[in-house]
Amino acid sequence: TGAPRCGTSLTELNKSLRIDLNSNANCVWHIQRNENQTIRLIFSYFKFAPSSSCETESIKVYDGPSSNSPLLGQVCSNTDAVPMFQSSSDSLTFLITTNSVAFTRNFFVFYYYFSPETTTENCGGSLTGPNGTLTSPNYPAPYPPFTYCIWHIQTAKNSKINLQFQDFFLELDQNCQFDFLAVYDGLSTNTGLIGKVCGLSQPTFESSSNVMTVVLSTDYANSYRGFSAQYTSVLPGPTEPNTSLTCSSDRLKIVLSKAYLDSLGYNETHVQLNDPSCRPVTTDPVVFSFPLSSCGTTKEDEGQSITYTNIITLSETGIIITRKKTVQIIAKCIMENNSTVEVIYVTENNIISNTTSVGRYNVSMSFYDSDSFSSPVLQSPYYVDLNQTLFAQASLHSTDPNLLVFIDTCVASPQPDFGSLTYDLIRSGCNKDDTVVTYPPLEHYGRFKFNAFRFLRSFSSVYLQCDILICDSNNTNSRCTEGCISRQKRAAASYTWKTKTVVGPIRLKRDLRAAARSESLTKTDAEETSILPRYSFYTLSFMVLISNIIIVVAVILKYYIKRQSGYGYQKIQSP
Repeated sequence: TGAPRCGTSLTELNKSLRIDLNSNANCVWHIQRNENQTIRLIFSYFKFAPSSSCETESIKVYDGPSSNSPLLGQVCSNTDAVPMFQSSSDSLTFLITTNSVAFTRNFFVFYYYFSPETTTENCGGSLTGPNGTLTSPNYPAPYPPFTYCIWHIQTAKNSKINLQFQDFFLELDQNCQFDFLAVYDGLSTNTGLIGKVCGLSQPTFESSSNVMTVVLSTDYANSYRGFSAQYTSVLPGPTEPNTSLTCSSDRLKIVLSKAYLDSLGYNETHVQLNDPSCRPVTTDPVVFSFPLSSCGTTKEDEGQSITYTNIITLSETGIIITRKKTVQIIAKCIMENNSTVEVIYVTENNIISNTTSVGRYNVSMSFYDSDSFSSPVLQSPYYVDLNQTLFAQASLHSTDPNLLVFIDTCVASPQPDFGSLTYDLIRSGCNKDDTVVTYPPLEHYGRFKFNAFRFLRSFSSVYLQCDILICDSNNTNSRCTEGCISRQKRAAASYTWKTKTVVGPIRLKRDLRAAARSESLTKTDAEETSILPRYSFYTLSFMVLISNIIIVVAVILKYYIKRQSGYGYQKIQSP
């Protein structure tokens, strides 16, 4: 293995090349030898620069001694195959070009001369039965070197092919560069690669149609026992009803494809809900979209959930007899604990199938500026005074008027993740703080008020997290109507749906003022600090001047006193 960095002439009977190229390469390799044989050239691994195209980077293979020979084909970054090329004579040329992107490109290629008329037993062929087996040449003995076998599998129309390997052992390599098995989705080996495998495993493949191609390629060294595989044709199952159901907090949406109706012999005029006056909003596909409490939808309280049900009936009208199946599509929205489960039941002559998906009620929580609950507080953080009365409301956004919202538990914490430090405002419907006042349940709203406080330990923020329950207002024994209950009694209480909402942070206005004053003081200090050096210079100059004046005055006084003592205090001679 190995090659000059950018092109060379190759004359060996077989050779493998590991090629690494950088940007702006234009390299040519010539393979030529006086042999009455054909060249097989395989690019078992290639990695071009990201986002490159065939116009800027490629491998071009020519059937002859130069790049002026006929073009056999090219390899690009989007090539969906393990490319193999065969010459028509004893010479072949390939050219690799790269663009200006700084990136190391990697290629692994090997070639060998062979005689096309020489055949290998049990190497490839056509398989057309509904199921069958295929094995590598010489299995379970080691497969021969320089093998290239192609199996084409074709089964009945509208079927798929499942290929399972009971035994598989090829030379192991990270990129399967030496010996490999490639499986293609279709009859071509130029595109549609499903997978390339090597080593020791038991792979499984499935086609998207009734045709599949399997390729075994080996080099000159390290042969193992190969593989044994079995294929089976897979017939498609019965057509699933092409329907969908979406439940939201306020609407129910059902979609029926026109193709599905056509397969049953119906069209949009044959489709109706419990309330026939509710018609589809579109007809291709047929779409019903309506509020949960309309169009004949029934509601059933099942203790821990509420189920909304409507039935779509497909039947002919205005005729006396029919030979068509009567189809009923039963659409159910199940509002469960923390989720909404959507179920569709399709009945055709007592045959039932169903599909499910997940949604949830839409609940929000906000602070309001007064007990009228008309103007929500939009600012965040919400700055308040200590002991100021705060008004909180949880809102359910739903078109079903027969629902109640109940605030079961509400805790406060200085941290948004509600860690170890928490304080109960409401617990199991019971007010735990002396300032808390809860309002009676009002349709889609749960309300309470409390006085603002702050945590000791100098925490600046307060967050609220509340457990919200939703109940059927027609159920007089629901959890929402029981109010404050003990833990033991709470275990037996029922509710329809439960969720958590978080609102905050709340901060004290004095913290806001303190922050503003701190900012002002910081600005003043900065101004004084900038003026200080100028004042210090003036003061020092003045002190120096005063010192000089004092020194001059002292010298003059000293001189004057000496003069006076020389004349007025002369010593008298003794007689």
